Amino acid sequence: MSIFTNRMQREAETIKVMVGIYCRHHHELNVSDCHECSKIQNYALDRLHYCPYQEGKTSCNNCPIHCYKPSMKDEVKKVMRFSGPRMALRHPILTIFHFIDDRRKEPVSISSSTKPKRYSGENPEKMKNA
Repeated sequence: MSIFTNRMQREAETIKVMVGIYCRHHHELNVSDCHECSKIQNYALDRLHYCPYQEGKTSCNNCPIHCYKPSMKDEVKKVMRFSGPRMALRHPILTIFHFIDDRRKEPVSISSSTKPKRYSGENPEKMKNA
């Protein structure tokens, strides 16, 4: 799939690029070599992977579900504030798509069969017998 058709892949690529821009400027490293930035990137990608709206999602800023921990939300905001203005020059296509995706104010509900399954903490054997 390409970033032109797959919303989640595009969102993941945007996160990676933004963290990369931030890390190169502030730490003079690649994300893979920086523990702090790789932690931020992995956390954001994990939240994206488990988003209940998936392809129907809006930007996280407009989402009714707040899935980021407050401390990580602040870190991601810091990265986005720095990288956002620089995205237009370095990655204009991703920037345009990000603005288009941000125009959706409410997420589109997706059927429960396509939502990712979360571990409920229950014993799997108990769930089989139910």
